[in-house]
Amino acid sequence: MMKKIFLLTAVCLMVAVSAVAKTKKQQQPVNPLGDGQSDRAYWVELAYTMAAPVLENMANGTLQKNMKLELSPTWDNRDKKVAYMECFGRLMAGIAPWLTLPDDDTPEGQKRKQLREWAIQAYKNAVDPESPDYLGWTSGGQTLVDAAYVVESLFRGYKALWEPLDDVTKQRYFKELQGLRRYDPPYTNWLLFVGMEEAFLMYSGGGYDAFRIKMAMSKAEEWYIGDGLYSDGPSFAFDYYNAFVIQPMYTECLQMVAAKQPNNTYLIRSHGDKRNGAKNRLEVVTERMQKYSVILERFISPEGTFPVVGRSIPYRLAVLQPLAQLAWMKQLPKELHNGQVRAGITAVMKRMFEGKGKSNFTEDGYLTIGFVGSHPNVADWYTNNGSLYMTSLAFMPLGLPADDPFWTDAPEKWTSKKAWEGDDFPKDHKWNINRQELYWE
Repeated sequence: MMKKIFLLTAVCLMVAVSAVAKTKKQQQPVNPLGDGQSDRAYWVELAYTMAAPVLENMANGTLQKNMKLELSPTWDNRDKKVAYMECFGRLMAGIAPWLTLPDDDTPEGQKRKQLREWAIQAYKNAVDPESPDYLGWTSGGQTLVDAAYVVESLFRGYKALWEPLDDVTKQRYFKELQGLRRYDPPYTNWLLFVGMEEAFLMYSGGGYDAFRIKMAMSKAEEWYIGDGLYSDGPSFAFDYYNAFVIQPMYTECLQMVAAKQPNNTYLIRSHGDKRNGAKNRLEVVTERMQKYSVILERFISPEGTFPVVGRSIPYRLAVLQPLAQLAWMKQLPKELHNGQVRAGITAVMKRMFEGKGKSNFTEDGYLTIGFVGSHPNVADWYTNNGSLYMTSLAFMPLGLPADDPFWTDAPEKWTSKKAWEGDDFPKDHKWNINRQELYWE
């Protein structure tokens, strides 16, 4: 009898202890900013959801058959075939860093490996005239834009995406890129698209046009207006083209030239020896992008939104590209910590892709024109649903392994969240990064 009472008492005690422990566990404060591993899992799932329909179809030569086009209500009647290059190139420019990570047996690793295999075949189909998914390399001047994102993706994922391609495919890329010289760019950020294409030819061993690189570099430098901002051509526009194009592509052009010809003073030259050569210019241009990233981080509201201004707003998360790129390159400025940048970008992702029960995807799994949900009225005259894959550009930090500090550092409030919740926050100030006067021979 005593034994039964003892056993019953012990069981009751164990149940009580378990209940107390469970209650205490439930009472443990949960960080509302999440944590790095759950953030990464969210990014991975969203990136895969976005990429899989595009890459699986293009690997099978069925993208142009199965991707139903959505065009702006004010579409300017350009060749619709440009949409497929826009879709593929812009998507890959964002996820290429992620696909460079080595294979592993994790669920993420399996998704990454599958996407990479599809991507390699898609790159081949893109320049194979016999493929149904041969892209529109002669579809007009717009091709200058989207070929630049294709080569940007190949540069960002060079070892995993370019080097495995066979020689026939590489020669086809050289031919298609050189053929783009049939088009002259307008006197705007488009000069950087030309610069990217020619700089990639230099970087990868193709025949390149040095003057087209020099013109892009020189005009970008001339259009620097101060405190981390460039104008888009001779006049300034208050939009996000510093994020979409100018800052990242100017930096990457310099990276490619610096890797192959660091002291070439014909391509990159200014008054005085200090700024001659791509390597020295790259340091200055990177610092400008760091200042711009400080501005962008402060644009993220406490609720995970940012100002909806300027054209090309359906590019969605591409607004945050400089923050993502600097995080991936491990060159965030000292003013920005890994935890606050990760938390801020994640907050925007969730607000944008979960907001108000709206979906940014069609029933077929492709992005739809809009912002939070479908909003065809915000499209510009050049916008199609292929254009929207610029949003992938915010996913570059996935190229950092899961044990990198970007993912393991504790989450922090971003600047505006600190400010509007009454916490201490750092003051902002002008950065004195002067425009370098160009020297023309």
